[in-house]
Amino acid sequence: MAAELAQVNVSVARAPLDDPTMRGFVFAFNGTAALAESSPGFIWHLRAEPGEETVTRDGQRLVVNVSVWRDYASLHEFVYRSTHGQLLLRRKRWFLPTEQPSTALWWVPPGTRPTVDEALGRLAHLRRHGSSPVAFSLLRQFDADGRILRRGQRVP
Repeated sequence: MAAELAQVNVSVARAPLDDPTMRGFVFAFNGTAALAESSPGFIWHLRAEPGEETVTRDGQRLVVNVSVWRDYASLHEFVYRSTHGQLLLRRKRWFLPTEQPSTALWWVPPGTRPTVDEALGRLAHLRRHGSSPVAFSLLRQFDADGRILRRGQRVP
Protein backbone atom coordinates (compact mmCIF):
# COMPACT_ATOMS: atom_id res chain seq x y z
CA MET A 1 0.00 0.00 0.00
CA ALA A 2 1.13 3.55 -0.73
CA ALA A 3 2.23 5.88 2.03
CA GLU A 4 -0.27 8.48 3.23
CA LEU A 5 0.33 12.18 3.78
CA ALA A 6 -0.01 13.48 7.34
CA GLN A 7 -0.35 17.19 8.01
CA VAL A 8 -0.50 19.44 11.02
CA ASN A 9 -1.37 23.09 11.08
CA VAL A 10 -1.53 25.35 14.08
CA SER A 11 -3.12 28.70 14.76
CA VAL A 12 -2.92 30.92 17.84
CA ALA A 13 -6.47 31.60 19.02
CA ARG A 14 -7.37 35.17 19.92
CA ALA A 15 -9.48 33.95 22.84
CA PRO A 16 -10.84 30.76 24.42
CA LEU A 17 -13.20 28.94 22.08
CA ASP A 18 -16.22 29.83 24.24
CA ASP A 19 -15.46 33.56 23.89
CA PRO A 20 -17.76 35.52 21.54
CA THR A 21 -14.67 36.50 19.49
CA MET A 22 -14.35 32.86 18.39
CA ARG A 23 -18.05 32.26 17.66
CA GLY A 24 -17.71 32.29 13.86
CA PHE A 25 -14.83 29.83 13.91
CA VAL A 26 -16.59 27.48 16.32
CA PHE A 27 -19.81 27.68 14.30
CA ALA A 28 -18.00 26.75 11.08
CA PHE A 29 -15.86 23.99 12.58
CA ASN A 30 -18.20 20.97 12.43
CA GLY A 31 -19.38 21.76 8.90
CA THR A 32 -15.80 22.18 7.72
CA ALA A 33 -14.80 18.89 9.37
CA ALA A 34 -17.72 17.16 7.63
CA LEU A 35 -16.66 18.71 4.32
CA ALA A 36 -13.13 17.37 4.82
CA GLU A 37 -14.47 13.91 5.62
CA SER A 38 -16.42 13.84 2.36
CA SER A 39 -13.54 15.19 0.25
CA PRO A 40 -11.74 12.93 -2.23
CA GLY A 41 -8.46 11.71 -0.77
CA PHE A 42 -9.41 12.34 2.86
CA ILE A 43 -8.44 9.49 5.17
CA TRP A 44 -8.62 10.66 8.80
CA HIS A 45 -8.47 13.64 11.13
CA LEU A 46 -7.96 13.97 14.84
CA ARG A 47 -11.18 14.87 16.62
CA ALA A 48 -10.65 16.55 19.96
CA GLU A 49 -12.65 15.57 22.99
CA PRO A 50 -14.81 18.39 24.41
CA GLY A 51 -12.57 20.75 26.35
CA GLU A 52 -9.43 19.56 24.51
CA GLU A 53 -9.84 21.60 21.32
CA THR A 54 -6.83 23.77 22.13
CA VAL A 55 -3.33 23.05 23.40
CA THR A 56 -1.36 25.54 25.48
CA ARG A 57 2.31 25.81 24.53
CA ASP A 58 4.70 28.60 25.48
CA GLY A 59 1.80 30.61 26.88
CA GLN A 60 -0.14 30.47 23.62
CA ARG A 61 -3.54 28.84 23.04
CA LEU A 62 -3.03 26.75 19.89
CA VAL A 63 -5.76 25.26 17.75
CA VAL A 64 -4.09 22.15 16.33
CA ASN A 65 -5.42 20.37 13.25
CA VAL A 66 -3.99 16.95 12.39
CA SER A 67 -5.17 14.95 9.39
CA VAL A 68 -4.11 12.26 6.94
CA TRP A 69 -4.69 12.41 3.19
CA ARG A 70 -4.05 10.16 0.19
CA ASP A 71 -1.77 12.79 -1.38
CA TYR A 72 -0.98 16.49 -1.49
CA ALA A 73 -3.29 17.19 -4.44
CA SER A 74 -6.29 16.00 -2.37
CA LEU A 75 -5.26 18.09 0.64
CA HIS A 76 -4.66 21.15 -1.55
CA GLU A 77 -8.05 20.80 -3.24
CA PHE A 78 -9.84 20.76 0.10
CA VAL A 79 -7.83 23.55 1.75
CA TYR A 80 -7.85 26.06 -1.09
CA ARG A 81 -10.63 25.14 -3.51
CA SER A 82 -13.52 24.26 -1.18
CA THR A 83 -15.46 26.53 1.18
CA HIS A 84 -12.58 25.98 3.62
CA GLY A 85 -10.64 28.47 1.51
CA GLN A 86 -13.26 31.14 2.26
CA LEU A 87 -12.67 30.61 5.98
CA LEU A 88 -8.94 31.12 5.47
CA LEU A 89 -9.71 34.61 4.20
CA ARG A 90 -11.33 35.42 7.56
CA ARG A 91 -8.73 33.80 9.84
CA LYS A 92 -7.46 37.13 11.21
CA ARG A 93 -10.81 37.52 12.99
CA TRP A 94 -10.10 34.47 15.11
CA PHE A 95 -6.34 33.96 15.14
CA LEU A 96 -3.24 35.94 16.01
CA PRO A 97 -0.15 35.95 13.81
CA THR A 98 1.44 32.51 14.11
CA GLU A 99 5.10 31.54 13.92
CA GLN A 100 5.88 30.31 10.43
CA PRO A 101 5.78 27.80 9.06
CA SER A 102 2.48 26.90 10.72
CA THR A 103 1.96 23.75 8.64
CA ALA A 104 4.11 20.62 8.41
CA LEU A 105 3.67 17.60 6.16
CA TRP A 106 5.20 14.11 6.37
CA TRP A 107 4.56 10.66 4.95
CA VAL A 108 3.25 7.87 7.17
CA PRO A 109 2.59 4.17 6.66
CA PRO A 110 -1.05 3.35 5.82
CA GLY A 111 -3.24 3.31 8.92
CA THR A 112 -0.99 5.62 10.97
CA ARG A 113 -2.87 8.11 13.12
CA PRO A 114 -0.51 10.83 14.42
CA THR A 115 -0.99 12.26 17.90
CA VAL A 116 -0.95 15.97 18.72
CA ASP A 117 2.45 15.58 20.38
CA GLU A 118 3.92 13.78 17.36
CA ALA A 119 2.48 16.35 14.98
CA LEU A 120 3.78 19.30 17.01
CA GLY A 121 7.15 17.55 17.13
CA ARG A 122 7.19 17.37 13.32
CA LEU A 123 6.33 21.06 13.10
CA ALA A 124 9.09 21.91 15.59
CA HIS A 125 11.55 19.85 13.52
CA LEU A 126 10.56 21.73 10.36
CA ARG A 127 10.98 25.08 12.11
CA ARG A 128 14.43 24.12 13.45
CA HIS A 129 15.88 22.29 10.45
CA GLY A 130 13.88 23.34 7.40
CA SER A 131 12.19 21.00 4.93
CA SER A 132 13.38 17.41 4.92
CA PRO A 133 11.74 14.01 4.54
CA VAL A 134 11.12 14.10 8.32
CA ALA A 135 8.86 17.16 8.02
CA PHE A 136 8.39 19.42 5.05
CA SER A 137 6.63 22.61 4.11
CA LEU A 138 4.03 23.41 1.51
CA LEU A 139 6.74 25.10 -0.56
CA ARG A 140 9.48 22.42 -0.42
CA GLN A 141 7.96 18.96 -0.53
CA PHE A 142 9.32 15.43 -0.60
CA ASP A 143 7.86 12.22 -1.96
CA ALA A 144 7.32 9.15 0.22
CA ASP A 145 10.79 7.86 -0.72
CA GLY A 146 12.45 11.03 0.58
CA ARG A 147 13.17 12.61 -2.81
CA ILE A 148 12.62 16.33 -3.11
CA LEU A 149 9.88 17.37 -5.50
CA ARG A 150 10.40 20.25 -7.88
CA ARG A 151 7.84 23.03 -7.62
CA GLY A 152 4.64 21.89 -9.32
CA GLN A 153 5.82 18.29 -9.61
CA ARG A 154 3.22 15.76 -8.53
CA VAL A 155 3.88 12.50 -6.76
CA PRO A 156 3.38 9.66 -9.28
